[in-house]
Amino acid sequence: MVNALASIITEGCMFGIMVLGVFITFRVLKFPDLTVDGSFPLGAAIMTSFIVSGYNPVLAIFIAFLAGLLAGMVTAVMHNELKIPNLLAGILTMIMLYSINLKILGASNVSLLNKKTILGNVFLFLKQFGLSREVSYALFFLLLIFFIKFLLDLFFRTDLGMTLGALGDNQQMVISQGVNPKVIKIIGVGLSNGLVAIAGSFNAQYQGFGDVGFGQGIIIAGLAAVMIGEFLIKSNKIFWLTFNVILGSIIFNAVMYGARTLTFVLPFITASDLKLVQVILVISCLVAIRIRSNLRKRSSKSGKP
Repeated sequence: MVNALASIITEGCMFGIMVLGVFITFRVLKFPDLTVDGSFPLGAAIMTSFIVSGYNPVLAIFIAFLAGLLAGMVTAVMHNELKIPNLLAGILTMIMLYSINLKILGASNVSLLNKKTILGNVFLFLKQFGLSREVSYALFFLLLIFFIKFLLDLFFRTDLGMTLGALGDNQQMVISQGVNPKVIKIIGVGLSNGLVAIAGSFNAQYQGFGDVGFGQGIIIAGLAAVMIGEFLIKSNKIFWLTFNVILGSIIFNAVMYGARTLTFVLPFITASDLKLVQVILVISCLVAIRIRSNLRKRSSKSGKP
């Protein structure tokens, strides 16, 4: 039971880094970005390549972040300068990244078996205190994601961060302040995919291999987690918004863990049905959000004199 809970927290926090990136584009910038499906395996490919080549995996995280940052910036530039719709720009970058990831890995799948990784070192250090592998990972990712959350909260309190937040709500106001919205979009989409690439780099270590298919449908998981987080603590403060995102990711992974468990209990549910469960969860969240919005409108109207 303890290991099961630790596994949920581990995956929830690890993917929560990716969800924070999705939150920046979809909720802060109002910029639907599908680059995520390419930048997630990009981080995994870079981490795997560095570890197999004997380089420092900590350096690989920094390089993965920069590569994800660049991928997001390419999407934003295509949208800004070439006037390509944001969804299509993200799809184009995602397709390009598939070929790039293949070149980085050198194969569609590369094993990290018996290789030194950050997570392996974390386990070796905490093992001496009697902690299991899953509990060690859970503690590490809890500390990591809340450190990233702390940095993001600080960023959104700066002038640049507040401008980025204002851009999604009122672009005209940002322009009236003499700020170029194109530059802000490039920074925001780049930052988002940088975080996604970091999550991908840790996922490669957690899974024990790098795969170009890691990013398939990852945006669905990110959106579902963001939407689940919207039902939690109600606040417009960035502290609670990012906190909700992390909780949403943990809850989503708990649901998926339950779905995976059902594959061992119910014969008509198989591992191939997990993507279906993800989509149903996203649709359910969208319907629930629409119902809640309609209820609020009715209650506000009834409250008028």
